[in-house]
Parts: sequence; structure tokens; C-alpha cells
Amino acid sequence: MGFELSIILAYAFGLILLYIVGWVLLVPLKFIIRLIWNGVIGGVLLFLVNLVGAAWGIGIVINPITAIVAGFLGVPGVILLLLLQYIL
Repeated sequence: MGFELSIILAYAFGLILLYIVGWVLLVPLKFIIRLIWNGVIGGVLLFLVNLVGAAWGIGIVINPITAIVAGFLGVPGVILLLLLQYIL
């Protein structure tokens, strides 16, 4: 009852195919999780900047554009918005 080479190759091909399909599905999942994480951090940071910055007259108007920038970029996005507000 020895294994035939075709059976071993079929199992190997199946494992490789399973690995490729898992990798293709995992990469977008990591991107989506990272995007959600940046969005949450950016939103919380916008809220904190408006809350704490009110004492010094610093605030970022929360509109769709600032929410998108803070959501995609996270902390660097909020810093960018503060710098743009200071420059403009």
C-alpha cells in the first residue's frame, strides 16, 4: 500500500493552493483592520485636540474632509491638520 507520486503531488498542490488563497484573503483583512484602527485613533485624537485645545484657542473643525484625513492617516493626519491650520 505505497503512496503513488500523483497522490503526493496532488496533496502538495492542494496545500500550496490553500496557502495562496489564505494569503490573498489575509492581506486585505490586515489593510481593513489597519484602516479601522487609524480611523478610531484619528477620531479620538480629533476629539481630544478640540477638548484640550479649547483652553488655548486651538481646535480643528470636524467636517467630512478632516474626518477622512484623520481616519486614513491617524495621528500623522491630525498633526497635518494642526499644521495646516497654523499655516493657513
